Amino acid sequence: MRVFVTGATGFIGSAVVPELIGAGHQVIGLARSDASAEVLASMGAEVFRGSLDDLGSLRSAAAASDGVIHTAFKHEEAFSGDFPAAAAADRRVIETLGAALEGSDKPFVVTSGTALLAPGRLGTEEDLPEVGPRVASENSAVALAERGVRSAVVRPSPSVHGEGDQGFAATLISIARDKGVSGYIGDGSNRWPAVHRLDAAHLYRLALETAPAGTVLHAVAEEGVPLREIAEVIGQHLNVPVASISDEDASEHFGWLAGLLGADIPASSTLTRERFRWEPTHPGLIEDLEQGHYFRTPAA
Repeated sequence: MRVFVTGATGFIGSAVVPELIGAGHQVIGLARSDASAEVLASMGAEVFRGSLDDLGSLRSAAAASDGVIHTAFKHEEAFSGDFPAAAAADRRVIETLGAALEGSDKPFVVTSGTALLAPGRLGTEEDLPEVGPRVASENSAVALAERGVRSAVVRPSPSVHGEGDQGFAATLISIARDKGVSGYIGDGSNRWPAVHRLDAAHLYRLALETAPAGTVLHAVAEEGVPLREIAEVIGQHLNVPVASISDEDASEHFGWLAGLLGADIPASSTLTRERFRWEPTHPGLIEDLEQGHYFRTPAA
């Protein structure tokens, strides 16, 4: 299958590309820079130069493919404080790629997240998204099933971890270094789902190859790791104290991450495992942190 992949050099996408190539697929990866193009070429993928803002080029690339996997997101814009704008851009990209595939019954795999589900209870694949501006993106992707697109949504865990992670776990470590304390909010019993990037990449391939139209899949290896356990491992490796941060001080201490850190958002992947015979095999989040690669500092 000739597969167009957005975010092909990102943390998840760079694992999806070799997963697809290893299964015999041809990958065309979106690259917005020379550096990204070089990385893609080194992985054996064909390079398509463009960006998420160039909707016309995205439409052309999708139309010329046998399927699309969309992992890209404007993280810089989101983390700088304008998450709604990043989410709106994501929805435009999904609608553009979907329109190019309309009536073809070709697969289109879109990235969402289990953090969109209502907090405080175990979220499942059958639950509708409720939280945050990315809800519209997921709904748009699922709706494409009624327009002749074999659309599927993969909801990764909030913590997709592994070598090279610059996401939530890495951010917590950076904050602990800066503040001199590894913190959690309240009693730290609230739970974070987690999945290794390589296990997530395998699920994206399964979704591309076999997921029926309108399917939602959960890339969840661990239903919920207590935040205090994560903070304790970080404190041990950085040799800093571990402490509770009050709700009132959370925003100052954790910045943009405070809202998510305080939520209890466990999620299940039972239906995904049953339907697609997906079984995670890589280290869990705590084991991954214990391996030490998250705590290496760049050479001077």
